[in-house]
Amino acid sequence: MKAVVIPRFGGPEVLELREVPTPAPERGEIRVRVRATAVNRADLLQRAGAYPAPPGAPKDIPGLEFAGEIDALGSDVADLEVGDRVMGLCGGGAYAEAVVVPARAAARIPARLSFTEAAAVPEAFITAWDALVDQASLAAGETVLIPAVGSGVGLAALQLAVAIGARAIGTARTAEKLDRARAFGLVEGDDIVVSHGAFAPEVLRATGGRGADVVLELVGGDYVAEDLACLAEKGRIVLVGLMAGHRAEVDLGQLLRKRAHLIGTMLRSRPVEEKIAAVRKLERHVVPLLARGAVKPVVDRTFPLAKAGEAHAHMATNSTFGKIVLAV
Repeated sequence: MKAVVIPRFGGPEVLELREVPTPAPERGEIRVRVRATAVNRADLLQRAGAYPAPPGAPKDIPGLEFAGEIDALGSDVADLEVGDRVMGLCGGGAYAEAVVVPARAAARIPARLSFTEAAAVPEAFITAWDALVDQASLAAGETVLIPAVGSGVGLAALQLAVAIGARAIGTARTAEKLDRARAFGLVEGDDIVVSHGAFAPEVLRATGGRGADVVLELVGGDYVAEDLACLAEKGRIVLVGLMAGHRAEVDLGQLLRKRAHLIGTMLRSRPVEEKIAAVRKLERHVVPLLARGAVKPVVDRTFPLAKAGEAHAHMATNSTFGKIVLAV
């Protein structure tokens, strides 16, 4: 089969399309003929040598999510058949024509979604659901702040927050992204253009001084101090991304006075059983919303698998709105 490999660490130009052995499913596994996969920040870090693949995943083939149809079953697989359209997570290896995963790590694709659309679902919607619901217990009537709302996870979180009945406040570095986010539930007046990394005063004004109950922090760095400054009492910050850096200077006194929770979470490095549980929640809670069009994946651009390097370069511009998909 053909796969994009990382022969050496470096920039987008190091990625190569090569012939590699086709994997075979073992007990409890399925092989998926991948039709589309999506690009994630973790792929760029892996390519640069800063984020090695977890144990059991291909060390030189990136790709954390897939959409395609099953073309082979291992023994003891129930409820799935060859030809079923599925999407899901994997520790790596999805930049390829085929990937082997545990059968329980795949969810059926709603009929209304194409493979391209389905490839934009797993990482974004699982991350958003896990952070908002499982980690932060976001409830109807609460306010959630979503920095970088135009990202794949940000747009998934925006739609899920609206579906839950929460109020979403989104930030972005350009008004254009905020304008586009209104089509997915962002309300005018709850959109903040970030200037020099500051947004806490605007969030406090928008909430009448109360602040946000939950912050889904996708940027990290100095944003965390801003999150804490505009967090409501007993608020929860869930730190998911570190695009702005690994370090932050925060007022611990605020953390104490507000009785706040600062929660760190990461999806890729979790044990297989936890990832399977996350996919099962996707199928139980999110797939029905996708099936009736209450939420939808957002695709920024689609590249052929052979142009994976160009897709990585595009993601590095930080100009994307939604997910970048690779058609296989």
